[in-house]
Amino acid sequence: MAAAHAVLDVIEEEKLVDRANLLGDRLRARLEPLRRRAPAIAEVRGLGAMVAIELMDGDEPAPDLARAIQSRALAAGLVLLTCGIHGNALRFLFPLTIPDPIFAEALDILETAIVA
Repeated sequence: MAAAHAVLDVIEEEKLVDRANLLGDRLRARLEPLRRRAPAIAEVRGLGAMVAIELMDGDEPAPDLARAIQSRALAAGLVLLTCGIHGNALRFLFPLTIPDPIFAEALDILETAIVA
């Protein structure tokens, strides 16, 4: 139990819950306006840093678009994961210790990959 206690201490001392909320808010603040430019983004969802977007083509899931965005992002150096039962969602996973300039760069790459 000492190890579990130590982990919880680090989470509290480094304010990782606050950091998760801050990064998640930044990500959602970037994604929500993109919905106007990329109508295939049907939904931005998540809690804290656990965020995903669902991509649709009208009423149909858009797994091909999810893979295309994933591929464009990867070509620019950003790894994205597809998820969902139709593979039409993109899930964002990043370390909570990510430096702000790296996170900003990732958001730029993500936006470019989505609107391309």
